[in-house]
Amino acid sequence: MYELRTLLGGIQDVIRLTDGAFIPPDPANTDYATYLAWLEAGNTPDPAPEPPAPEPLTPAERLAASGLTVEELKALLGI
Repeated sequence: MYELRTLLGGIQDVIRLTDGAFIPPDPANTDYATYLAWLEAGNTPDPAPEPPAPEPLTPAERLAASGLTVEELKALLGI
């Protein structure tokens, strides 16, 4: 009925699966109170889905990420 979602920084939010509603962790929010009562009744939310694996970088992207130019890399490698 509910699923956890992990945001940047490791913060976990709650999604209600029946309608996809985001439920903020606010004690004044009636949906959150309903979620807490559901938890206290012994229920367990679905875990947060694993994020997709990042696409592998191309050689050009890896070189750019290193901060080196082709000439600097060649000099480091002695070629």
